[in-house]
Amino acid sequence: MARVYLILALLAITFWVYSIVDCALQPPTRHRGVSKPVWLLIVILLPVLGGILWFVIGRSARRVAPVYRAPDDNPEFLGTIGGISDQDERIRRLEEELAALDAEDDDPRTPPTAGDDDRPTRT
Repeated sequence: MARVYLILALLAITFWVYSIVDCALQPPTRHRGVSKPVWLLIVILLPVLGGILWFVIGRSARRVAPVYRAPDDNPEFLGTIGGISDQDERIRRLEEELAALDAEDDDPRTPPTAGDDDRPTRT
């Protein structure tokens, strides 16, 4: 019977130490209810019961950020699509200016002048 008590005591001490270390190493944002120092006092002063309270009440679950495999899986990225940004507007204006310049070059009504021909002449 003494062996059973010894094993239970070792398990209780192991659980108690694990509870203290876990409570101490968690960031303050993962503590529910009271602050981190108060949880440490609870876990230290109430060895097994404090550890049970810590794991049941005090420790908040870790929130895992969603993993996006492609940009179209990310709702934030999808929210940025669809609006015309400044860069898109600049590109649109430049394309219009280039189209206007191309239209001027293709206008058959304007006769070419002597200075417009960039080809070298043969003599």
